[in-house]
Amino acid sequence: MAVAIEAPFHVLAVDDSLPDRKLIERLLKTSSFQVTTVDSGSKALEFLGLHGQEDSPISVQADQQEVAVNLIITDYCMPGMTGYDLLKKIKESSYLRDIPVVIMSSENIPSRINSSTLKFLLKC
Repeated sequence: MAVAIEAPFHVLAVDDSLPDRKLIERLLKTSSFQVTTVDSGSKALEFLGLHGQEDSPISVQADQQEVAVNLIITDYCMPGMTGYDLLKKIKESSYLRDIPVVIMSSENIPSRINSSTLKFLLKC
């Protein structure tokens, strides 16, 4: 009789701050989550299998398993691609749009988040 092995809940944490990434990773691993951390939005998209503007995952080699992510936690304020930009890319992708995304920030400057960003976030 075959026994189904349940894959652990997989969280992708995206933050340009190494201490913040390590903190998120430690907190989630204590709850038995599988955690992958990257330091930028572009690296997150690469990990998720999006390359440039394409809507489909990058083809994986035969000996690699497809990466399944159940949740993405991202910093809002990052150089290059912000957490908001990452969210837009994810929601534009038919392949990724159903993955929940949590955007966080350790900054306490509400003016850095403009009203159009808030409207978009509320629609998601």
